[in-house]
This record gives sequence, C-alpha cells and structure tokens, in this order.
Amino acid sequence: MIPRLKDVSPVQSHYLAFIDALRKTGFEGELNPDYANRTVLATDNSIYQVLPQAVIYPRHRGDLQRLTRLISQDDWQSIVISPRGGGTGTNGQSLTDGIVVDVSRHMNRIVEINAEEGWVRVEGGAVKDQLNAALLPHGLFFAPELSTSNRATIGGMINTDASGQGSVMYGKTRDHVLNLSTVLLDGSLLETGPVDAAGLDDAKSQPGLIGEIFRTVDDIHLRRAQDIDAHFPKLNRCLTGYDLAHIRDEQGRFNLNNILCGSEGTLGFIVEARLNVLPIPKVSALVNVRYDSFETSLRDAQTLMQARPASIETVDSRVLELAKGDIIWNTVAEYFPSAAGEVVSGINLVEFTADDNATLEAGVKRLTDSLDALQGQPGKCTGYSVAWGNTAVNQIWGMRKKSVGLLGNAQGEVRPVPFVEDTAVPPENLADFIMAFRKVLDDEGLTYGMFGHVDAGVLHVRPALDMKDPEQIKTVRRVTDAVVELVKQYGGLLWGEHGKGVRSEFSPAFFGDLYPELQAIKRAFDPNNQLNPGKIATTQPELKLLAIDAVTTRGDKDRTIPVESWSYQSEAMYCNGNGACYNYDPNDAMCPSWKGTRERKHSPKGRASLIREWARLLGEQGHSTRSLATAEHRRIPLVHWLPRAWNTWRRERGDYDFSHEVYDSMAGCLACKSCTGQCPIKVDVPEFRAKFLHLYYGRYLRPLKDYFIGTLEFVIPWLAKRPFKWVYNGLMAAKPVQWFLEHVAGMVDSPKIHRHQLGSLMHQLGIDWADAEILQGLPARERERSVVIVQDAFSSFFDTDTVADILRCLQQLGFKVWVMPYRANGKPLHVHGFLKTFTWVARRRQKDFAALAKSGVPLVGIDPSMTLAYRSEYVKYLDGAVTPVLLLQEFLGQRLTHIELQQGRYEPGAVKLLGHCTEKTNAAASMKDWQAIFTALGLTLEHEAVGCCGMAGTYGHETRNKGTSATIYDLSWRPLLDTGSEDDQWVATGYSCRSQAQRQQGISLKHPLQYLAGRFTG
Repeated sequence: MIPRLKDVSPVQSHYLAFIDALRKTGFEGELNPDYANRTVLATDNSIYQVLPQAVIYPRHRGDLQRLTRLISQDDWQSIVISPRGGGTGTNGQSLTDGIVVDVSRHMNRIVEINAEEGWVRVEGGAVKDQLNAALLPHGLFFAPELSTSNRATIGGMINTDASGQGSVMYGKTRDHVLNLSTVLLDGSLLETGPVDAAGLDDAKSQPGLIGEIFRTVDDIHLRRAQDIDAHFPKLNRCLTGYDLAHIRDEQGRFNLNNILCGSEGTLGFIVEARLNVLPIPKVSALVNVRYDSFETSLRDAQTLMQARPASIETVDSRVLELAKGDIIWNTVAEYFPSAAGEVVSGINLVEFTADDNATLEAGVKRLTDSLDALQGQPGKCTGYSVAWGNTAVNQIWGMRKKSVGLLGNAQGEVRPVPFVEDTAVPPENLADFIMAFRKVLDDEGLTYGMFGHVDAGVLHVRPALDMKDPEQIKTVRRVTDAVVELVKQYGGLLWGEHGKGVRSEFSPAFFGDLYPELQAIKRAFDPNNQLNPGKIATTQPELKLLAIDAVTTRGDKDRTIPVESWSYQSEAMYCNGNGACYNYDPNDAMCPSWKGTRERKHSPKGRASLIREWARLLGEQGHSTRSLATAEHRRIPLVHWLPRAWNTWRRERGDYDFSHEVYDSMAGCLACKSCTGQCPIKVDVPEFRAKFLHLYYGRYLRPLKDYFIGTLEFVIPWLAKRPFKWVYNGLMAAKPVQWFLEHVAGMVDSPKIHRHQLGSLMHQLGIDWADAEILQGLPARERERSVVIVQDAFSSFFDTDTVADILRCLQQLGFKVWVMPYRANGKPLHVHGFLKTFTWVARRRQKDFAALAKSGVPLVGIDPSMTLAYRSEYVKYLDGAVTPVLLLQEFLGQRLTHIELQQGRYEPGAVKLLGHCTEKTNAAASMKDWQAIFTALGLTLEHEAVGCCGMAGTYGHETRNKGTSATIYDLSWRPLLDTGSEDDQWVATGYSCRSQAQRQQGISLKHPLQYLAGRFTG
C-alpha cells in the first residue's frame, strides 16, 4: 500500500491559487506546495508540529516585495505568512498553517565589511558562524553567542533578540544592530535606525504603512513612558519583542530597531542588517570549577563574579554524563579530571578574555587564588582545572553548545522537551528560584537536566516527557502555570532568551494595561493580521493568541504512528528538531547533502520528518512498516516483478504517491553516516533510508544502477581475471557504453580495474593468505606480531597498488602480515536497501571472521567506511554477535611501543591528513592514533579540517548525484587543495576520497601508510 493524501480542501485550493498568482508576478525564487517541503518545515526545535500550506524560498528582496504587495490585496487578505530562518526556535515562533517564507536558502550574503569603522552589512539568511568566519581575517566578530551559532541566521537572531553566553559583557542582539531594512506588508521598504527629532518628524509624515508605524510608536512613548518604565523588571535579558522600554535609546533618540528586534516575524521581513562588530579578544582561558552539588555551583556563581570574568556558564551532572557518551567528549575529556571518589554534580565554566597574556593571567589568578583559599569548604568547589588558549576554550564551549541536543539523547520514550527552558530572574535570586523550580519538577515526578547562564540569571531546563502520552502532555500546562507564578515571585520573565511563540498566551497578563499598545503596534505594521498571527500580539481584542495546549504537538502526530513502525524505524523517530544537521560549516562533515543542496528535505532532520509522516500515513491505511518489511523478505522477486512493473508504469504516468517524495529525499543521501556520529540524538539516516528503500522497491522496479552496484562485489573477482579485466576496462572506456551507463543505467565515471592483481603483489612481498588452521598453529610469539588484513572490493581491485604499499609498510614496521581471502562486505547492498541479501552476506562474512578470530590474531580493515560497517550495520543485523575488525590506526595505535623501535628507519616528514567522513564521526577517538603513529616514527601528521569529498562510496558515480557531488567537493576539498603549497603533503584514508580528488582535480593522494612506506630507509 502507498500513503495517499486526502482531496484538496477549499483552504488548500485558495493557497494554491495564491501560489499561482504569485508565480505570475515574476517571483524568481522557489514555490513549493508539495507535501515533502511542507512536512519538513512543519516542525522547528519545539514540541509543536503545524503543517503549512506551502513553503517559498525568495531569491532576493524583490521577491519579498512581490509577495507582500500581492498578499495585501483584497482577494488575498485571508492568506497568512511566516518568516523563517534556521528553524531553531524552541517555542514554535516560525510555525504556521499558512505559508512559510524561508529566507535562508538564497538571501544569505555578507554584503559589506567595513573593518575600519567596525560594522558589517548582511542579509537576513546569513548564518552567525558564517558571518564570524568572514570577519575572522579582519580580527573582528559579531558578539552575541548562541548554542546554535552554526545554523542560526542573523534574521532569526534579530527576530528573537537572541543572546546567550557572555551576554553580561556583550549584551543582546539588539545592542549590536545599527540599521535594519524591513519589507512591510504593502511592499514598501522600511529603513530603521536611531533618528533625532527632525528625522522622526520626517518619518511620521511619510505615506502608507511607514508613516503610520512611526506615528503609532511615537504616540505610545509620549503617552505611556512613565508606565512603561515602572512596569518592566530591570534584567540583563530585559524584554524580547515589541520592546516598549527602549523606544528611545540612552541618547534619547527614537529607534524602531528595538521594536523590530524580538518581534518574531510578526511585523515584517528583515532582509538586511547593518551590525556592529567587535575586535576578537586575542587570548582566552576557561576555568572549569567542579562542585559536589548543582545547588552549590549556582550559589557560588555570585562569588565567582567578583573575579570579573567575561562569562559564567553552569552545567549539571546529567548534561556532563551525556557529554561523556558523545563524540564531543574526545576533545574535552582532559579538561575535566576528577579525583578518585569525587562526585561531580555541577560545573561552572568561567571564561576570561584579554588582549594580552599578562592581563589574562591576572584575571585567572584572581579567581584561582580565591578557589584555592576556599576549596573543599562547605558550599565551595571541590576542584578545578584551567584550559588555556582559544583552541581549548572553543572545544569546551563546543561541548556546552551541544548540551541542548545532548539532553534529548535519552533512552526510551520519555525524553527531555523544551517548554519552560529560558526563564530569567535577577542573578542574586537564581539559586532560590532554581530550587523552587526543581521542587515543581520533582513533585511531578519528572527527570530533567539543567544548564544556563548563571551570570545573567537565565536557566535552561528540559523536563522529560513522553509527548505521545495524552496524560503526560497535560503536564506541560501544569508545569508552565507553576513556573509562571515562580518567575513572578522572583521578579523575572518566563521568556528570557528564546522568545514567546506559542507561549504568547501569557503576554496580556505580563504586559497588563500596556498590552493594547502592543496591539496598536501590530495593527500599524500588519493591518490584516497576516504576519505570523497569534504570536506576541493580535490586531484586535477579539482575536486570540496561541496557547501552549491549543497547538498540535509532534506527540499528537507521533501517537498515530503504529507501534511496530515506530520500533522498526526508530532511527528516525526521536529527532527532536535541534537542527545540528543544518551546520553551515563547509569544513565540518555533518550532512554534505544539506550543504550541497541547501534543501532542508536533504538533511537528517528533513529525512526523519518525512519517514515519520510516511509511516503515519501508512498507519492510517492499517499498515506498519515492520509488517510490510517482513512480507517483503518472504517474497520471491521474480514472481513479484509484474505488479512492481505495473506500479512503476503508473508512477511514470504521473500517479501521485507520497513515497516518491520521500524517495527523492532518501536518494540524495550519501550514506556517509556523519549524522550517526554527530547528531546529538544519534539519528541514523543510512539505516532508516535502507529500510525505506527495501520497502519502496518492494512496490516499484529498481533502476539498473542498483543491480550494477549491488552485484559488483560478487562479480569483481571474476572480472579482475584475464582476459575479462581487459574486456571490462575496454567497455568502461568506450563512449557508447559510457553514454548507456549515464543515461540508461544511471552511472558515471565507473572506475577501471587495476592492472595488477593483489595475489601477485602479495607473492612478491612474501605474504600468504590467512588460513584458520595455520594461524592457530603459529607459535605464540609469532601470533603476537601477526595481523590479518580484511579486504574490501574497492581497495583490492581498483586501488591495488595502495593496498600493496600498506602491506609493505606493515612489514617494514615489523609485523607478520596475512591477507584474508576476498569475500563481499555487503555495505553497497545495505546502502541501496537490498536488506535480505545484505543479511545473508553479513552472516556468511561473520562465519569467516569467527573462524580466524580463534587464533587471536587481530583482523584489520583498510577502507574506513567498509571496515566500520562490521561494527555498525553488521551489529544491527546479526544481533550484536560480531567479531571485531579494527581500523589500521586502531591496530597500530595499540602497538606504539613496538613502533617506536622502528623510528630510526624512517626519513623525517610532515603530512596533512584528510580524514574520511565516516571515520571522523563514527570512530573519532581513533583519529588521534594517526598522530601518535607518525610521532612514534619521528614524523609529523596534522589533521586538516575538511568536510565531505562528495563521493561516499558510489554516490558520486550515480548520474543523478553527479552535480551535487562536485558541488560538495568544491565546498572544502577543492579550495584546500588549490591553495596548498607545493611542499604540502596530503594523505587520505578513504578510497572514495582519493578517487574523488583524482576525478575532480587530477590529484593523486596517498594513504598515510603508503606515505610511510615511501619514507622507509631500511
């Protein structure tokens, strides 16, 4: 069965007509009313899920003006729209049942940098870290710091008036906004910034919405200035959205920026901003202070502030323990030592920055002297460590930034969720407030993790709930109401950092008799209540604000997914929307398909959303994915060919099936497994993708390329024999065959079989095939220096000389090398959803491993991706009973004492390692082994920060992916290799990486051990 959508409703028809009318205006961006785009943007980083009618991606401000001019016409005043940036909001700010307008895909340029005057102009869709990367060569940075800085857009930061770590020193986003350009709902462009009396008079006299806006806001200030001053608490976080308290700045100038900052897209589209930027502190240090209780860490923060640090962040024991189980811990573990028996239940991270070492050291000394004097006393720390230098500090802040996502990485159905996670109270009240907050949660029987900005009095807490349980959803209301009363009691705010969004229901009570003034501002900007309605304020008293329990949650939708489907594809079900996969950084491995396309459906979050909806729609028809998969395993392919051919013909004819939209997203995945290693929730796209393809191709015919890829591992030993090798290579080089492969079979640039056979090269090296009986009969001393190399098809048959050089290097290092007879690994089968065959291959391969493993001789693989399949895919399909197969660096890293004895036999040299995505993210700890190996031999190896090469197995050889593969390569590999000097020596561990560099740039990269073999002097 296939998930089908219901007939188009009158509302949908109206929106489709609007989309068609917008297209006719000359709109140049993308207009997407398809179900896949709508599904992917139905969620953000909150507990809510609201399906929009369409998603549009404007290409420039002209598109936004076309949109707003059209929507303000009488025929379309029932259409509602919502701006969206990175989609990292935790309160549903950008969710809408109208049209999502995503400015991040195209409107993301850094327009101008004026380093001399210290400002920058950027478009609203630019990412915060993208901006700071551009500012780095100028020694400048945009100060407001966020845990989501690698995907949060500048427009989103402005719309939530974002702040985070270091806000006591640097303030909020609005403190750095100089000018804004905003498209209003009549298509006009509003330019805002501080204006004097004469400028204000001119602005008030303008026609249309612009004049009405200036007149309205100025009138509010003139009438209510004293009331406003008396009403709002004096906090670092102050007030987000429609900031009445700062209509005029400290110099008395009228400034609409302070109304727009924090307005959550309810007033207009911020298309460009001129921002203040600051010099980067030259040096930094972080003092990591440990406590035996979380309460102690909170109460001690006020004492720590006396040392005048740049910022203080706190983390509880739950977050710390989650970090220890994540890839991020490999980079920070050394900075968190603890004595035997020491209980660490809270940590304060105290940062100092300066422009010279003397000032930095003096600041750190102020703190450490007081810590030394009081350490171990009741209510004080139990120990501390100091991380010196920007690299170390940034690594620890990277762990702290990941805390939000890590809290969601729990086991079972009860998971931490955001709904009361950014309260703010005066810092001196924070400890008492948190103790009262914890009592609320404890009384409800909830577990939770806490962290926050103790210097600013801001707390982040995520209570754990099963949002599929209707009874537990009621807890959201009870806890929220209790926390609202607590923040009143302690003089604070419910929304100190992450905005109002769905929590806007509390606005009237908080603003009191000033709330009608917010409504007046909303009316002036948005007369017909079309911009992100229901958030912050409405245009009329009778129009309701959104409420926390009146908006559909993800749990409401997830509850309707069959339990069997939920468990069968659990790798997709727990995505909490944190958006870590939207990482902008081209030198980071996370999700190359997202970086290469900038389409959110080609991200782990997008793919997880699509799988959940696909499984839900199947459930509506009475099917579970597990039952369908079981049935598919039992089918005989040839017998089932005819119905699949019929369905395929109907698909080509244009019959709609949501599965096709899901397929398009899944087919764009490289299966590099970066998501599995880097996602805080451990969303595993390659796994649930394989399961989807297994079912999809149970209904539709496979393309020829899948059979070519799936069978290659099995036939390659025969093709490599003479004369088949010459026939195969000749055919691959023939133009007609290349045309057929590209246009019919869907494959490009198929590799040639190597001219040498591994067996003959092994004979030259005196290396034998591994045999279980022979290995078990070896003397103990010989077994200790023996190693069995596990072959893979790509290395052994397409890169044979590299394999021979690796074998030679291992011999040079003093090891007795054996080679396991070749058998298929099966990873390509898994990637393309041949799960029945893959399971058979894995079982067969495991029997081979088990026989050899009895000897105690280590099994070691060459290609990282193929080798790591044994500990990931094999484990899942063989119930965990898998013989370990080590990576080369893991094997050698365990034998450094032996390797050091060979040091004098190698010429000195220095190389830069371009790591394989799967290796860097799924075996992160092993990457340090490469440095240790080279150091032991007297050579130098550095890890080069680089993203995905764009190949990832066979991805780059598939016709449909050819362009995206090259785009991904161009993001980080091409500029790196283009700008390298002639003296640079690059090495790469992955076969696919080396072949991609050759394919794209004609550069031949060596394997690290191949390089070492060339430095051997004997």
